[in-house]
Amino acid sequence: MCRHGEAHRVNEVPLQFADAPLDDTVVRIALAGALGMFLGLEREWSQKSAGIRTFSLISLLAAVFTILVIESDVGESLLLLGGLLVIVQGVLLAVQGLLSDEDAGLSLTTSVSMLVTYGVGALVAAGFIIEGVTVAVLSSLLLVLKRELHEFAWGLSREEMRSTTEFAILAFVIYPLLPSKYEPEIAGITIPLEPQVIWLMVVAVAGIGIVNYAIVSTYGGRGIAVTGFFGGLASSTAVVGTMLDHVRQRPEAASYAVAAILLANAAMAARNLAIALGFTIGGGTAILVEAIVPLGAVILIAFVVAGFTADWRESGPMELESPFSLKNALAFGAVFLVVLVFGSLAETWFGTLGFYATAVASGFVSSAGATTSAVVLYRGGQLGPAEATIAILLATVSSIVVKAMLAATATDHEFRNQVAAYSAVLLLGGAAASVLIVI
Repeated sequence: MCRHGEAHRVNEVPLQFADAPLDDTVVRIALAGALGMFLGLEREWSQKSAGIRTFSLISLLAAVFTILVIESDVGESLLLLGGLLVIVQGVLLAVQGLLSDEDAGLSLTTSVSMLVTYGVGALVAAGFIIEGVTVAVLSSLLLVLKRELHEFAWGLSREEMRSTTEFAILAFVIYPLLPSKYEPEIAGITIPLEPQVIWLMVVAVAGIGIVNYAIVSTYGGRGIAVTGFFGGLASSTAVVGTMLDHVRQRPEAASYAVAAILLANAAMAARNLAIALGFTIGGGTAILVEAIVPLGAVILIAFVVAGFTADWRESGPMELESPFSLKNALAFGAVFLVVLVFGSLAETWFGTLGFYATAVASGFVSSAGATTSAVVLYRGGQLGPAEATIAILLATVSSIVVKAMLAATATDHEFRNQVAAYSAVLLLGGAAASVLIVI
């Protein structure tokens, strides 16, 4: 352990807590003891063999040993010795629990909690205040929610457990391994791609699918449309991937899936409008009121059409085979990659219209990003209100079109035809509103 590096870390803490003297050794020792008491509270309430006093003393022991290692010439072996003592104590408590016919799982939980408490004390004493508090809070939460967590785990089906594992691999194993940027050359043109962003779309499809699975299990078909709107606030394009999966599993859910995509478009347009207005209110430039009518028309039409596409009186149960399909999520990511490549090529080919082409290409990924870029350029004076509004509308149109294109890959003819038709209605409605306001 580097004494100089640790001291430097401690000195950074007061910058985060300007009013708290956390660089004071006494204060950090007291905080370590308090967190130990906090962790031992649940064990004491559950009447386990180790409670508030034991956990507090373990945290204090870790804090004392850590400070000795940092502030003096004592070697790091002192910390290792302390950890070993905690492990031995935990093993003895576990054996004692087994001999007294106590649940082995509960004894093991107490033993591991003691070791976590030792780590919390060491973190706080070393100056990692936020990290130590976070570990303490999360650990206490896991202990308190023991019954709920067990019921959740026991209630999972084999398919649900498989989907959960696949999602964890997608989000926490594959995603960090991908490069942030990759620039392949196609037809003599260098195309900047972001593999992590593309894979994030796959993760978003799977994540929205899991949330939608839980909502549909509770609220039936209506839950699909609810997911469409709230999923659209995060990633309206990813909603399509989830709906494609649901229509494949349950063809009778097609009407709700169409409504979900329409509501995702409404959420996307509402988000873009909020960005256009919110970032120009109170600034040195005029508010982009030009965006209100066309985006407002898209929002209104989407809600009206969604209200007629599904039978909202029907709220019976609708069972889905699994939270999401890995094959469908990967296929969606592949189609999304193709769209990005063609968008980048179009941006290069358009030449002088490169800015608008950029807005269109950005809309494939995130219309919010294109909208934010347009607003920033407008606030900086590089764009006029008309140019900024056009860029925002192009990004919005691009997002609607790409969802219709992705929905066209569905095997359900009625579903993909309805999405295409209603998407055209949204575009025509927004265009008509723009023309009327100009006239």
